[in-house]
Amino acid sequence: MAKCDQGYLCEYCSEPVKNIVESSLYLRYVLGEVEVHELFAAPERHLKCDHDLAQFIKHEKFAPPEFDTEIKQTIPDEEQRKNKEARITAGWLRLREVVQLGIPITDYPLSHQS
Repeated sequence: MAKCDQGYLCEYCSEPVKNIVESSLYLRYVLGEVEVHELFAAPERHLKCDHDLAQFIKHEKFAPPEFDTEIKQTIPDEEQRKNKEARITAGWLRLREVVQLGIPITDYPLSHQS
């Protein structure tokens, strides 16, 4: 079955990723870590299934998932950790924003934000 026929399935839990707000792939795109042409072929994950990203989203509207095992990434430098939290949280907020804006996908990344 073609990917467009089956939707995007999470490579971790195998459940469908229903919208971009719960997509780690689109968050990485907004952050500039994934190119637009990679969106259609790269593996997808729910944010709740992507431990590396979810642990750095610090916002009252984001409920961090609970993981069975301790997998928190250790960043010894407090300033680096805070910078990473600020960057990933800003990307998550941008992802929520683009859903409402109705803008072209090429304008999603933070670098295109005015």
